[in-house]
Amino acid sequence: MRIKPRFLIGGGLIVAAIAYLITTAARNAAEYYLTVPEAVARQSELGSQRVRVAGRVSPGSVSWDPAALTLSFAIAPIPEGDGARVQPAAATAQQLVQVVCKGQPKPDMFAENRDVIVEGRIVGANAIAADQVLTSCPSKYAAKAPH
Repeated sequence: MRIKPRFLIGGGLIVAAIAYLITTAARNAAEYYLTVPEAVARQSELGSQRVRVAGRVSPGSVSWDPAALTLSFAIAPIPEGDGARVQPAAATAQQLVQVVCKGQPKPDMFAENRDVIVEGRIVGANAIAADQVLTSCPSKYAAKAPH
């Protein structure tokens, strides 16, 4: 029994499509995040491509409009040091990245001095149009230090 060429071509196309989908999914899932200083330094290189940036919400920068579902804030670099103690984000204006997220509800754990990962596109000098804001709090479940 002989296999017809159209079945070989069809099978090859199916295998190629599956391989393409697997590599594309793996590439998108393997995307790591940038720190605020890395994002500021590489913003001209990154252009308007999608990025993930990790930072700490700067105090006094949060603005939430529940009617328009618009959240805007600034993120600063996460301070180095003791991971169990939350330190306030202190940064110069050059180190701050302005973030605007429209059309999404404000995350439940979102607050000033909270670590966040922002996913979106760079839209200008030190500015990101986010479509997702993920919050984290590494110190929330840490044991208290003995006195």
